Amino acid sequence: MKIVGLTGNDAVAEAMRQVDPDVVAAYPITPQTELMERFAEFVSDGIVKTELVLVESEHSAMSACVGASGAGSRVMTATSANGLALMWEMLYIAASCRCPIVMTVVNRALSGPINIHCDHSDSMGARDAGWIHLFSENSQEAYDNTLQAVRIAEHPDVSLPVMVTLDGFIISHTLERVEILEDEQAKKFVGDFSPKYSLLDVQNPVTMGPLDFHDFYFEHKRLQVQGMENARHVVREIGKEYGALSGRDFDYFESYRMEDAELAVVALGSAVGTARGVVDELRDEGKRVGLLKLRVFRPFPRREIVELLRGLKAFAVMDRSNSFGSYGGPVFSEVRSACYGQGLELPIVNYVYGLGGRDTTFEDIRRVYQEIEQMASSGKAPDDIRFLNVRE
Repeated sequence: MKIVGLTGNDAVAEAMRQVDPDVVAAYPITPQTELMERFAEFVSDGIVKTELVLVESEHSAMSACVGASGAGSRVMTATSANGLALMWEMLYIAASCRCPIVMTVVNRALSGPINIHCDHSDSMGARDAGWIHLFSENSQEAYDNTLQAVRIAEHPDVSLPVMVTLDGFIISHTLERVEILEDEQAKKFVGDFSPKYSLLDVQNPVTMGPLDFHDFYFEHKRLQVQGMENARHVVREIGKEYGALSGRDFDYFESYRMEDAELAVVALGSAVGTARGVVDELRDEGKRVGLLKLRVFRPFPRREIVELLRGLKAFAVMDRSNSFGSYGGPVFSEVRSACYGQGLELPIVNYVYGLGGRDTTFEDIRRVYQEIEQMASSGKAPDDIRFLNVRE
């Protein structure tokens, strides 16, 4: 194990170097650009054997990734915001063709107006494309999640693409202490890729991405659903294996001071670090508060979350994206739906925060806990969605 100072982008590039994928096809976009620049240096210096494909757009990047994956290659890429949106068509095709591609998404607000800073509108917009989603709290988790993502995607029970997210600029460009595995440890953990099928295997021809009407389309979608369901146990198994290797445990989520909590916040991404500090302060003041950090958004760990939230008097769900016209953001909708019919008749409120990179401070999170404490006393949640630290 080595301890180094790395930005989030550099941490992911280090993980990619250790994986040494067969093919990487990517197009630059802020704040992902430095990640691929760093990896391109590894390619140029001959440190990795990767075929780096420079394309004319993000749509072309994912198209090349799908083709390389279909040919039997281990494939990785990265993008952000509008680049992810330009891939939209190919995201669905990658998942539908069961391509185990690993893509880093450096979260950034989608236009318009044009904004290069962080929120989760890009990856949340792709939440139903059939990709597994892993969220990172810091540079360390961005590195750890990237290595695990390769194993998850390529597991024979899964065979689905995985999206590893990290908050743009907040994580991607911030230098942090990161523990990285020795190269041989990482390579042994990831292992070699042995694809079940390859379009280049002329002795055993296969069809990929055919015209698929009502005669078989439904069955293929059902198999895709099963792959996502299988990912539930695979994510946990690989998280435990990686924990034994690194000393850092990984599950669907991390619960913080939840054992006797009466009030809690559900959050993901970099805001968790701020919320954890607020929990410590409130605990020192005698408040029984806790925090649930969601790491795996797809497949959504509905049963496990419900069991962890039992016993609370009220809780809040924080979303760094909005779902226009819906009742609440994406994470709130999932959590609230999971709680329905499970005997959790308690006040639940949604806070939309940090859009376009707006800072979320200790004072902001304190306000959340104060308001859910009032909800617990009254037994009622507000009917509207709360917007944190926004000018009305």
